[in-house]
Amino acid sequence: MYRIGIGYDLHRLVGGRPLILGGVKIEYHRGLEGHSDADVLVHALMDALLGAAGLKDIGHYFPPHDPEYKGVSSLLLLKKVRHLVEKIGFQLVNADTVIIAEAPKLAPYIESMVENITSVLAAAPGSVSVKATTTEGLGDCGRGEAIAAQAVALLKRDARES
Repeated sequence: MYRIGIGYDLHRLVGGRPLILGGVKIEYHRGLEGHSDADVLVHALMDALLGAAGLKDIGHYFPPHDPEYKGVSSLLLLKKVRHLVEKIGFQLVNADTVIIAEAPKLAPYIESMVENITSVLAAAPGSVSVKATTTEGLGDCGRGEAIAAQAVALLKRDARES
């Protein structure tokens, strides 16, 4: 049995915060506003995984105002999502993600993002894809006010659970 899920996240760019994407600190003069580290890439991926597994969204498992999650690394939350998904008998086949940002340029950081996510998910090499695109100056992301991410995840039921 295969199941697919989709996730989306967007956070406003603000001064005084580090920019974290895919668990990688990006050199930039602004970061993403949020209760945790506001890693939109990982947040979108978590929702895709949870959706594919038929579970609730990340806000249910990690409430945005819970002090336990203040400033927490989204990679830690991703590991918890992995365990939730595995607990009900699913494993990742592949995940495809895209970051939507006008700036900064993300190409130098992509491979590290892939390595971080692949490691946390204990995924097979090549099963996680991270891409980046711009919106050609259009919308919140295009004006440099925000960064967004989309993710799609394909899960399969563990044969032992069938």
